[in-house]
Amino acid sequence: MEKRLTVNNELGLHLRPAGELCTLAMEYDAKITLRFHDREYNAKSLLSVLSACIQSGDEIVLNFEGPDAEEAAERISAFINGLH
Repeated sequence: MEKRLTVNNELGLHLRPAGELCTLAMEYDAKITLRFHDREYNAKSLLSVLSACIQSGDEIVLNFEGPDAEEAAERISAFINGLH
């Protein structure tokens, strides 16, 4: 399952929201990856997410694979969309 989202947080995915994203992703057994600028990052790794340097207005693609992928996609998409 794939979700294409725009990061609307004025500071992008800086330390706090990136940490919250990783904590949320770790609640699921699904493999969750984040694609940005043709690179893939592990959404369960804070250093991986921070290394993407995602800024406000950037579009990201999240991939979800596994038994709880649908629930993970819904919650993580809601989290990203709720960042302001």
